[in-house]
Amino acid sequence: MKILIVDDDQNILRLYKEELEEEGYTVITAANGKEAIEQFDKEEPDIVTLDILLPDIDGIKLLRQIKEKRPRLPVIMSTAYDYRDDFAVWASEAYIVKSADLQELKATIKKLSTQE
Repeated sequence: MKILIVDDDQNILRLYKEELEEEGYTVITAANGKEAIEQFDKEEPDIVTLDILLPDIDGIKLLRQIKEKRPRLPVIMSTAYDYRDDFAVWASEAYIVKSADLQELKATIKKLSTQE
């Protein structure tokens, strides 16, 4: 299973990559929206985790672009802020608040990867 992680925080990218590779996933990272779309098109990930606040594009816009290309692809919105009241994030399959404890993220990925 291949996961694309999109986040402008290098520490988050490193943490997620290490932890998820330990779980046996192939992990691709992108630090901004432009990189994310390039990696998305090239690597064809099975799941995307997407930060809402990116330097070059709004994560919600990126979510829409991803869903236009692959409507059934599971996308997990990941953010330091609580956006659950913003209806735009509802297009994603899941929503998690970032934390150093990746249990929620791992459980969400596991759940989404078994929903075919």
